[in-house]
Amino acid sequence: MSASFKSQLKKEVAPYEKTELKASIIQMINTLVPLFLLWYLAYESLSVSYFITLPLTLIASGFVIRTFIIFHDCCHGSFFKSRKANDIVGTLTGVISLTPYMQWKYSHSMHHATSGNLDKRGIGDIWMMTTDEYKSSTWLTKLYYRLYRNPIVLFGIGPIAVFLLQYRFNRKGAKRKERLNTYLTNGLIVAVYALMCLVVGWEAFLLIQLPIFYFASMLGIWLFYVQHTFEDSYFENEEDWSYIQAAVEGSSYYKLPKVLQWITGNIGFHHVHHLSPRVPNYYLEEAHNATPPLHKATTITVATSLKAMRFRLWDEESKQFVTFRGYKKVLQKKKLELEQSEPRKDKVSASAPAS
Repeated sequence: MSASFKSQLKKEVAPYEKTELKASIIQMINTLVPLFLLWYLAYESLSVSYFITLPLTLIASGFVIRTFIIFHDCCHGSFFKSRKANDIVGTLTGVISLTPYMQWKYSHSMHHATSGNLDKRGIGDIWMMTTDEYKSSTWLTKLYYRLYRNPIVLFGIGPIAVFLLQYRFNRKGAKRKERLNTYLTNGLIVAVYALMCLVVGWEAFLLIQLPIFYFASMLGIWLFYVQHTFEDSYFENEEDWSYIQAAVEGSSYYKLPKVLQWITGNIGFHHVHHLSPRVPNYYLEEAHNATPPLHKATTITVATSLKAMRFRLWDEESKQFVTFRGYKKVLQKKKLELEQSEPRKDKVSASAPAS
């Protein structure tokens, strides 16, 4: 990917780096109003049957994800022109998604700045090891990594570990403004949840809010995971790494059915978002359609994305994700290559004239 091509790509997407106040307000209305209405309907349905309540909480969780996209755009400063408006709406929507605004804004900006860079992993991303790193690790680290990358742990326990526990505490080295925002978010969550328990009762509140939280956070982690974990993704060391190449080749186009595309705030156009985070979610599809080179981004569907659950390690030699079974094949291949090279070395040594 030449420098001139990268520059041209940025220029083609630049016209969509614009915030429309009307579009942002409409999105807030068609996201938050249905969410609150669904919560109320779920509460009313408790007196009829929990089998009605659960589907309503599942639909409501979709609107929590859509709320998180608003939160996400606020973190990038792309939802409103006003920084103050982004900070206020971002903090409030962070209460709904149980995510502290300033803390996540920092870690997510690090994710964008280092995505696909093998030398700068560890902040705002999902833990990933290369085959060489895994090979040289202790058995305890390997066991921990295998547990971490297990889908049951990643998507089953992950939502609780991240959204309920990790986000309640400040990261090491957080500045005062970020720390205070985390405290504010935690305080607002406690206040809102306490008020809801007083209004509807704690049993009813938990029966509704727990599945909404769990479905939304699980699907949120899945969306983040699958859009960077596909077979021919992009990872390079610092000296060969390119921001634009990482955006286009290391982020997938998750082609979802229109209903799911809408409920997930167009985040399936992840390659466009990584190329230009200043493009608000409601212009991502237009930017994609108007930029032919972006059509070459790796396209995954709901069906094909399920393969991502099998990928565990990044093989730097083949530049592909591999399964743990595939890792064994990588080791066997390297061992065979080593064995084949040794006879040649012996032959060269034997044929060399004595000095």
